[in-house]
Amino acid sequence: MKRLPTVLGRADRAVYRAVAGFSTPWLDVPLRSISHFANNSKPWILTAAALAVLGGPEGRRAGLTGIAAVGATSFVVNQPMKLARRRRRPDRVQLGVPETRWVTMPSSTSFPSGHSASAAAFAVSVGHLMPALRWPLRLAAATVALSRVYTGVHYPGDVVVGVTTGAVLGAIASRTALRLSRRRSSLASPAGHGPSGTGPARRRGA
Repeated sequence: MKRLPTVLGRADRAVYRAVAGFSTPWLDVPLRSISHFANNSKPWILTAAALAVLGGPEGRRAGLTGIAAVGATSFVVNQPMKLARRRRRPDRVQLGVPETRWVTMPSSTSFPSGHSASAAAFAVSVGHLMPALRWPLRLAAATVALSRVYTGVHYPGDVVVGVTTGAVLGAIASRTALRLSRRRSSLASPAGHGPSGTGPARRRGA
């Protein structure tokens, strides 16, 4: 068991090197642009704003839930998790990442990936509330996650843990939103009606 972190670390670096060795120059500019655009959760903030404006009550609820999930995830990842394990960022020169892929290397520690966590949190929470958007959002989140390894700023393990954390917190956020919505609907139902809402409630002792 003591050797497990060493073995996992070696495997992580091996996968990182394999991605660095991909001969896919046609992906360099698109994935570099996507990785840069994902800074500060811009794709998710813009998507939430569009849902709020165009999606009606359902869209507003989904957008607000998505932003709440991103906020909670960002806090968990950037505070306790990054502080608990101060993993250094990959050495792109030593590990062979072509310079044509590079984006600015963040100053924060590497583990876990905040971009990947936020992307997963938004995709899972909004996709749960608006199933029609589930797969487009998951594809967008997966692309962001891939871009973080492809551009060399994260090891694959950073991304896997980030995605897992974001997905769990996103699921919690969407389920909480659904429970609150049902509770509000229940409280807003006409007083004096029975469980079916179609007739008078039965008085106690009657």
